[in-house]
Amino acid sequence: MKTLGIIPARYDSTRFPGKPLVDLEGKTMIRRVYERASQGVDVAVVATDDARIESEVKRFGGNVVMTAKHHSTGTNRCLEAFDIWTEKSGDTYDIIVNVQGDEPLLDPASLRTIIQPFTDMECEMATLVTHVTNAADLESSNNVFVTLDQNGKALYFSRHPIPFVRGYDRSEWLKRADFYRHIGLYAFRPCALRSFASMAMGELEKAESLEQLRWLESGRALYCGIVNEISVSVDTPEDADAVRALLNL
Repeated sequence: MKTLGIIPARYDSTRFPGKPLVDLEGKTMIRRVYERASQGVDVAVVATDDARIESEVKRFGGNVVMTAKHHSTGTNRCLEAFDIWTEKSGDTYDIIVNVQGDEPLLDPASLRTIIQPFTDMECEMATLVTHVTNAADLESSNNVFVTLDQNGKALYFSRHPIPFVRGYDRSEWLKRADFYRHIGLYAFRPCALRSFASMAMGELEKAESLEQLRWLESGRALYCGIVNEISVSVDTPEDADAVRALLNL
């Protein structure tokens, strides 16, 4: 299977403007993401709407395409980048991975994990999850939880911890059931990416504000790969400092 990793990178950010170009121990964040992604997919491409980011990617010898500034979802930006790159390169791909552009410590093994479900020809879309091992994580409003069927496919995603363990205090839930936290990395077959990008928002998505629910609500299967290592997202200058400290270990 030939794989393409698309890395969306926008300059504008409410909490951290220009973060793709922040220096992390001698390399910009977008360069670190690109280099790590390149170890997990056949070809990596940065998708940006900013000439400064485009210039930086060209400077270090990476692949980059310019996309429109306004997209309703990251999936739509990923589709535009895919169409531009395939027309430009003339290449075809079996799997497209939408790589987070703010995870400079991305483990390339995570990309290989998300690609693995596509050995099943029925797999159209996949994502990553990790076991919840800390009860405090069940209390965080920043986490998205998912329940899985016996074949590793998603049953439902929620901002509320699921499943609900009846009759026990939440501090006891991890002893009574398996909990999984969603990691926002997606992979698609090209036809599935196009289908997903054109889907109307469903009622479940409106309720939870989770884009992936439109896929489940339409009756399609979402395969889940399980990983242990969690990458560090850079959302604030303080997060960048934390990454620098990890790079210096």
